[in-house]
Amino acid sequence: MTLTEAIDIRRSRRKYLDIPVEPEKIEKLRLLAQEFSRVDGIRMELVVDNGTAFNGLGKSYGMFSGVKNYAVLISRFKDFTAIEKIGYYGELLTLHAVTMGLGTCWVAGTFSRKHCPVKFSGDEIICCAITFGYTGEQFSRKEKFINSLTHRKTKPIEEMIEASTSVPEWFMNGMRAVQKAPSAVNRQPVIFSFVDGRARAGIKNRSDNNSIIDMGIAKLHFELGAAIPPNVVSGKWNFGNYEEFIL
Repeated sequence: MTLTEAIDIRRSRRKYLDIPVEPEKIEKLRLLAQEFSRVDGIRMELVVDNGTAFNGLGKSYGMFSGVKNYAVLISRFKDFTAIEKIGYYGELLTLHAVTMGLGTCWVAGTFSRKHCPVKFSGDEIICCAITFGYTGEQFSRKEKFINSLTHRKTKPIEEMIEASTSVPEWFMNGMRAVQKAPSAVNRQPVIFSFVDGRARAGIKNRSDNNSIIDMGIAKLHFELGAAIPPNVVSGKWNFGNYEEFIL
């Protein structure tokens, strides 16, 4: 399975089965986390077979069950670009987990940060976590109920684009992948513009960490979508608000 195929099948899963994740899959995810931790301003730590941070209603509000494995995503404190990178590389880790047949979910608030068995310095914060593990083929009744509470209707692509002219097909391919990107409460706050042949992406609320993370996630999805044949475009986003997509 490719990363673009993983985009199509990824869903937020909150109920995990009591089935251990194979050591080789854990090791692959750990190596990816170590690789991404070399990116300036961010760090990822894998927690395996320890669900303390998600145990009990007081921590997960009953929204998760069976969590034993997750990645803790850490960034520099109040560093806009680092928090955006958390979204970009965290979603890259997520999609790799999906290619291994694992269920995943981004978690911002419904877990206990103080019970995460990781160390961090005074200039770092735990931004969020990504749970992973085996899940049932069908959503549980509780998962369906929680999804109905936490998800809004997906925005039409037209509401996420600002353009002075018609946009090329590779841009639309990127936007179709953006439509499928996870977002806090499915708000999809990122605006993609195409003006004078240049693509940019940004958010209005620079003080909201969830929106900054959403922008990193959306940028990764755009890059992967824009490279879908036959209108293949290889490009990379500059990190930052309303920065450019470099072909």
